Amino acid sequence: MKCVLRLAVLLLMSHTAVEAADVPSPKPMIGNLAAGKVLYLGNSITLHGPAPAIGWTGNWGMAASAKEKDYVHLLTAEIAKATGVKPEIKVRNVADFERGYGSFDIEKELKEALHFQPDLVIVAIGENVAELTTDEARDKFAAAFANLLSILKEHGQPTIFVRSSFWPHEVKDGILRKASVDAGVTFVDIAKVGRDKSNAASSERKIEHAGVAGHPGDKGMKAIADELITAIRRKGGLTEK
Repeated sequence: MKCVLRLAVLLLMSHTAVEAADVPSPKPMIGNLAAGKVLYLGNSITLHGPAPAIGWTGNWGMAASAKEKDYVHLLTAEIAKATGVKPEIKVRNVADFERGYGSFDIEKELKEALHFQPDLVIVAIGENVAELTTDEARDKFAAAFANLLSILKEHGQPTIFVRSSFWPHEVKDGILRKASVDAGVTFVDIAKVGRDKSNAASSERKIEHAGVAGHPGDKGMKAIADELITAIRRKGGLTEK
């Protein structure tokens, strides 16, 4: 009889364990926002491989002094701190979209990123978009960017944050802002960060190449990350609007 009871208990424990294993772990959350997977779409400020010709040897956001000091990794660390779990991230340089938005095939070129099905998307572009001097050019960029946001929204249910340019530009940032509002995503204005010259890498160390020197340094990268985590926390309902 004891053997039968022991067997029954073991079977019950085994069944319970299987059921527990079948229950998916809850997603890491920041307030009411899922934050287990984060997609970063940007340009050299987000990710740039080694370019010895211009004196850049890193493989992270230009021109942070180390990988862990660029805004991507600082923001990822803040998200991990908020949720207690390090998020899975994917980082993609989409400068080709900025320079050729009229012909850029989003579904094809960003196939892997879209398949990632992120919870949060950080879009940080604008700096490489050519001057929009005509109504036609402005309309064309606006349509292309609106299409990018639309496609991002179609893949999963991401919460999207669009960061304004580090080098503030009234026309381009205005288009980014309007497209964000129209799409129902969050626009994060970092103009004050870019206008503060102490946020440029040139204020922290000597950099021969002017283009690299004009990128955010460690202070600038932290300022960008701070603006974004504040926006994320606000969107998640954790801070006052």
